[in-house]
Amino acid sequence: MKLLLIEDEPNVISLIQRSLTANGHEITIAMDGQSGLQMVLQHQFDVIILDLMIPIINGMEVCRRARNAQVTTPILMLTALGTTENIVSGLDSGADDYMTKPFKLAELEARLRTLIRRGKEPEKEKNDKVLTLGDLVLDKVTKTVKRGGQPIELTATEFRLLEYLLSNTNRVLNRMEILENVWDINFNLGTNVVDVYINYLRKKIDKNHDIKLIHTVFGMGYVIRQSYEDTK
Repeated sequence: MKLLLIEDEPNVISLIQRSLTANGHEITIAMDGQSGLQMVLQHQFDVIILDLMIPIINGMEVCRRARNAQVTTPILMLTALGTTENIVSGLDSGADDYMTKPFKLAELEARLRTLIRRGKEPEKEKNDKVLTLGDLVLDKVTKTVKRGGQPIELTATEFRLLEYLLSNTNRVLNRMEILENVWDINFNLGTNVVDVYINYLRKKIDKNHDIKLIHTVFGMGYVIRQSYEDTK
């Protein structure tokens, strides 16, 4: 893998660099957000490892600017800030994954492999490229969502969550299933990041519609299905 590490802590840089290069990966280092963003925009990498608390331009802004510039390289945020609000903010800025310090190197490599695999997954057959439920349409190829013919703007994380729900229409999914399949990571079970994103989707998908699609099944999880009544 060809990796870009944007990090300003020498000890963390040394730890990651030694481990990843020993396993055959090529790693480039940037110690501030400005030089890191320049590298992101000028070079191709397989994955970007991005700390939030970095000089000149913080990691959140680096991520936003990269996504605004149509950079699709997977971004793994690596930071000591691990509250639900931090996680949601990081993912909303365009990150694909979020890992808190301190971390295990084996887990870091596993996360990197997952991001690479996700980015290289071949497209399924044509009839699998579009998921529908009633008047809700999700196109995996164009990464667009419409309901009642009206486009709905989703973040990358919201899109993956909706795609997973639609791939399991009428099936109740618990929070751990959603975390493992949408984020490919194991957050602390106490986090409410799933609930936060479900609420985001509800506001965008179900608002102003009589037929609600995203439902809470008390004590079990969430399900997407056509119904006039919510189970909440």
